[in-house]
Amino acid sequence: MPRRIDWESQIGRRLRLRDLYVFSSVVRLGSMGKAAQELGVSQPAVSEVIADLEHALGVRLLDRGPQGVSATVYGVALERRSVAAFDELKQGIKDIEFLSDPTVGEIRIGCPESISAAILQPIIEKFSGQHPAAVLDIDTVNTLSFAKKLRDRELDLVLARGGWPLESPELVTDFNVETLCDDELVVVVGQKSPWARRRKVDIAELHEEQWILTSEDRWNYQVISRAFKQRGLDMPKIAMKTISVHLRANNVATGRLITTFPRSVLDLYAGRFGLKPLPLELPDSTWPVKIATLRKRTLSPVVERFIACARDVVKSKAQATKGTNGLNGLLAVARRV
Repeated sequence: MPRRIDWESQIGRRLRLRDLYVFSSVVRLGSMGKAAQELGVSQPAVSEVIADLEHALGVRLLDRGPQGVSATVYGVALERRSVAAFDELKQGIKDIEFLSDPTVGEIRIGCPESISAAILQPIIEKFSGQHPAAVLDIDTVNTLSFAKKLRDRELDLVLARGGWPLESPELVTDFNVETLCDDELVVVVGQKSPWARRRKVDIAELHEEQWILTSEDRWNYQVISRAFKQRGLDMPKIAMKTISVHLRANNVATGRLITTFPRSVLDLYAGRFGLKPLPLELPDSTWPVKIATLRKRTLSPVVERFIACARDVVKSKAQATKGTNGLNGLLAVARRV
């Protein structure tokens, strides 16, 4: 069992940020030689830093082997906290930059294409008008993969659609999640489709049609599956599986295929591609859009301002577009602010 560590005598006076950075580089690259090359120092210098850290902490941080090095359980713990420490320092620099010029800064946003193609647009329009020097780095991650990027602090915030995994107990303990606005799932066809002329449609009538849907683990696929199951039917033939908004829109526009879209996406693309929602009700079709950030992480002021801007745009839409459906009203609000 490792001995109790005296912070003041063993760590506070001896541990340097440079040492932690060297250690993190070794863990990330899995090699002291590669870390030395990247850092522009000799391999013995890197080895000395690691040895000094292990001596100060009284535990082995790395396992050495012919294939390189890997972090021990103690090394993993130190690496995790080191990432957080360096991130807090970076946030501190961003705070200083913000205080000297509140219009600058970088915001790393993760969101699926269905949000970046619709709901995100008016938010960006307003925010960029207020902070023209701010840089928005948009990563089109899917909802299933955002958690790791938030934990690794590769993203500042994520815009995602509600449901699992956002409601998973494991994620709730790691992230702050709030509902930004409500959306809904609709069944969509092209204007050339015979179904576009129908005033009423039952989901069972669409069983023999060809569909474009996402994979089985996605919420929109599951909604359609439940709708057919309620009518005593299996899933219809899936002609194409994709999450691409543009691919679905272009193919459905031919009139030969059927798909689903969030209402916000349809409002944006309906006129451009000649799309139309079918007049049918789906079970549990409400699809809220949520903002997720890493719990206990200090956000930079510019990130906080972006989140506040997102709330303001959505709130303005609710107030100023009463009686107006969908994203068209949201875009109108953004153009006015």
